[in-house]
Amino acid sequence: MDYNMRSMKAEEFIHDGEIRATLAYAEEHKNDLPLIDRILEKAKLRKGLDHREASVLLACSDEEKVKEIYDLAEQIKKDFYGNRIVLFAPLYLSNYCVNGCLYCPYHLKNKHIPRKKLTQEEVAREVIALQDMGHKRLAIEAGEDPVNNPIEYILDCINTIYSIKHKNGAIRRVNVNIAATTVENYRKLHEAGIGTYILFQETYNKEKYEVLHPTGPKHNYSYHTEAMDRAQEGGIDDVGIGVLFGLDNYQYEFAGLLMHAEHLEAVHGVGPHTISVPRVKRADDIDPGDFDNSLSDEMFCRIAACIRIAVPYTGMIISTRETPEVREKIIRMGVSQISGGSRTSVGGYAEEERPHDTEQFDVSDNRTLDEVVHWLMTAGYIPSFCTACYREGRTGDRFMELCKSGQIQNCCHPNALMTLKEFLEDYASEETKKLGEEVIRREIETIPKENVRKVVRERLVKIIEGDRDFRF
Repeated sequence: MDYNMRSMKAEEFIHDGEIRATLAYAEEHKNDLPLIDRILEKAKLRKGLDHREASVLLACSDEEKVKEIYDLAEQIKKDFYGNRIVLFAPLYLSNYCVNGCLYCPYHLKNKHIPRKKLTQEEVAREVIALQDMGHKRLAIEAGEDPVNNPIEYILDCINTIYSIKHKNGAIRRVNVNIAATTVENYRKLHEAGIGTYILFQETYNKEKYEVLHPTGPKHNYSYHTEAMDRAQEGGIDDVGIGVLFGLDNYQYEFAGLLMHAEHLEAVHGVGPHTISVPRVKRADDIDPGDFDNSLSDEMFCRIAACIRIAVPYTGMIISTRETPEVREKIIRMGVSQISGGSRTSVGGYAEEERPHDTEQFDVSDNRTLDEVVHWLMTAGYIPSFCTACYREGRTGDRFMELCKSGQIQNCCHPNALMTLKEFLEDYASEETKKLGEEVIRREIETIPKENVRKVVRERLVKIIEGDRDFRF
């Protein structure tokens, strides 16, 4: 069985032998400065790198070259995504699960965690609470349980979420992070109007994967790894991938992650819409110390930088698993989306005090959404609640073409400013609102086209007057 990025078989497009050869090559050439210079020159063309080239950069130990990697990653992010950071929140629907995943407290054998599944009335209360915070984009999460969490339940929840309009609030994009499923079910999700379908691989090492998933349908490595191909067949052209760093050797996971992105690009003509970089965190009966593959904050940031360089057009996500300090460091390395005000418990948003009994993992950044928005602006970023591309049909290859050509800047930048204005008018504290108004005044001047600046100014006045949901 040879490596073949175009194959539809998991063990051929995520090929163990190719990964191990890549890691050996990276170790051999980690101090080969002429080669590293050639790779960096190629990266500056903004066309991306293959998994072997990127692995050399990840292994590089030369301090000067590492700084070049960081600087290039930051510049590439600015070139394609500007200084915008999109905000979202996870919404946990159910922690019923039939799998035996060793790193997740929702595993079937955990008998002391309370099991909970939201009713549609409870989903509505959660959505109202999230709208009252200012969120417009959600990622729904649920354990795998065909009895308690069938696809019909997920579809009902999506319908409920989109139906709730509270005051000026509305959830305009629902991303879905549920277990690998069938083409037919992906088609149903597509017809329900979801945004991105997200599924983390956890680990690309098949042997380790099967140990970590001893029981349940998730034990099937191939079915899980091939899920994105079935999603594409079902009409979902925005897919998000990721691994749970800490479960296995990070170099192996990094190479596998990029090989997955290469496979999607080769077969479907468009790579992943997003790549997430979560790390194993403490939760109920889960101790990160049980896994001996933890990585330093420094290497975590290096991974993010090398992903940004290797797949320059792809969105990158960092969650509230990480502390504010780590998020502040890694956001410079190419991150384009972050969660804010997150609660990882089932039904957690409607509670005044943060509940911990049904959390999937400990949240390390406990700041409110308002505090996260204020922090981003202080750090020089534009917090964005924009969902326009999905709603205007700019998904899949259409989004990527706009991103690659730089044309996305002509719509994303003004859209970000208008959605920020909505947040400032409806949800922000006085301190955040004051800072936000200064940011908007400054950033309007950076919009290249005068006619667009004129339209944005007119719409900002209409937002003050009560109108909502403008978009380019």
